[in-house]
Amino acid sequence: MGVRAAFIHCDELDRLTYPEGCPFNTTRAGKTLQTVQRMGWISSSERFLFSPNSATQEELLRFHSKEYLQALEAGARGEPLQQAWEMGLDTPDCPLFPDMYAYPALAAGATLAGAELLLADKADVAFNPSGGFHHAQPGSAAGFCYMNDVVLACLALAEGNHRVLFIDLDVHHCDGVQDAFYERPDIATLSFHETGKELFPGTGFEEEIGQGEGKGFTVNVPLPVGTYDSIYLKAFKEISLPLIDAYDPEFIVLELGMDALVGDPLAHLQLTNNAYADAVELIVQKGRPLLAVGGGGYHVENTVRAWSLLWGILAGEVPHNEWALGLGGVMLESLEWHGGLRDRALISYGGQRHRIDAAIEATVKKIRDLVFPYHGL
Repeated sequence: MGVRAAFIHCDELDRLTYPEGCPFNTTRAGKTLQTVQRMGWISSSERFLFSPNSATQEELLRFHSKEYLQALEAGARGEPLQQAWEMGLDTPDCPLFPDMYAYPALAAGATLAGAELLLADKADVAFNPSGGFHHAQPGSAAGFCYMNDVVLACLALAEGNHRVLFIDLDVHHCDGVQDAFYERPDIATLSFHETGKELFPGTGFEEEIGQGEGKGFTVNVPLPVGTYDSIYLKAFKEISLPLIDAYDPEFIVLELGMDALVGDPLAHLQLTNNAYADAVELIVQKGRPLLAVGGGGYHVENTVRAWSLLWGILAGEVPHNEWALGLGGVMLESLEWHGGLRDRALISYGGQRHRIDAAIEATVKKIRDLVFPYHGL
């Protein structure tokens, strides 16, 4: 038996949209599905498409307040409540629009469906590219995020005394998820993101390691502007691999925001999708049931190509030792084989590289000093 991998999507997720002009583009998931179908990567009982339902109000109330959900419904009707602005609504990044309840509720339902497939042992891997709204709080929205599907899925997976590890590769810090589990040892968070000194939401520094029983179970790796593939992967290996082994999670939830890619209009890192591919392969090798969600990524074409490549890795369709053969496919602008999804390598120049390396090495040392002792490392 190979990897049982569920790609979670439905036509309704393609029809529901954010307002025109909003950087968050809901078409990315459907375009990714079309790409992987062309590649022949959803074609069997082991690589299957799963259609989700919307999260129910009962499910949403596990994290969000009733008053907040009512405010979302009112905003969708065009009748915003007086306290909408206090809840982060009717702002440039969380505008009011007709689908502002229906879309996040369906996206949350899709992420919960992935969790349920893992819990029922019907899949080894589930991927919902429409998920990943890691900024939403119990009673407020932020950063294009209205409902926190990640928190809801982690709560579902943690039932029955399961240990859950959330790894966030989105360029923005996962403040909503971190806040939800800051005092819990059973749901750990590990976030690699551009430093909050430069980027929204301005959180996620090394010293934020949890509190109470959760102290040591929140790990933040803030990255300097210009971070590039090889130093990113060096930090990822030195921090993630020992912590995964020590924590020994029963489930991994993985946010695959593609806004750390070079050329993303909302951030300042210099990664190619090769870095994501190598990082995801290292996680897959740990052999844990894995729920992946989308997240950011505001250059649509680059995001779709990267998510398609990562689905191939998650589903076991792209063996690691074949990746090196793939560079020509990008140069030929061909999607006829898996190599066409890989980015070309980028070169980082001397002075910048020295600055970036020194900053990341200092961060790795600080995390080792602050967090590793809690895990016997």
